[in-house]
Amino acid sequence: MRGEVDFATSLRSRVAALAGVPVAAFARAVARIEPTPGVRTLIDAVHARGGLVGVVSGGFHEVLDTVAPDLGVDVWRANRLVVADGALTGEVDGPIVDATAKADTLRAWASEHGVPRNLTFAIGDGANDLRMMETAGLGLAFNAKPAVRESADLVIGPVDLSEVVALLPR
Repeated sequence: MRGEVDFATSLRSRVAALAGVPVAAFARAVARIEPTPGVRTLIDAVHARGGLVGVVSGGFHEVLDTVAPDLGVDVWRANRLVVADGALTGEVDGPIVDATAKADTLRAWASEHGVPRNLTFAIGDGANDLRMMETAGLGLAFNAKPAVRESADLVIGPVDLSEVVALLPR
């Protein structure tokens, strides 16, 4: 979308196209997910330093609820899909996780866990991540669109999240 289309409008349109898809399709989708290179190394390093890892996604809980705990993520938030009779209805349940929600969630989690803003990192790739990245102590563009690379504090070049470990406080 490159920040040119309203995220909520786009999400609702894409979700509407999923009406009738059986919930069983999530198992097939989750089975095909390959973690980003370096993500486990990064999460382990954050935990070794006493930190927490949170994921706030414009994606869906129906996927993230399986993937996040397997990776060791501590807290996560995403959109929820409406299901009826074992199939998607084509609707989103509850508020949409957009750019504002991402930034608000980062602030709330930091406050809840007593983490000063300057010790928060936000890693993003799309326009929907920019507010969250601006809110964080350090905003990192990772495998990102041009507008995000231009706005980020730092750009991670290789597609390997272990590159972030060197930036973590000891």
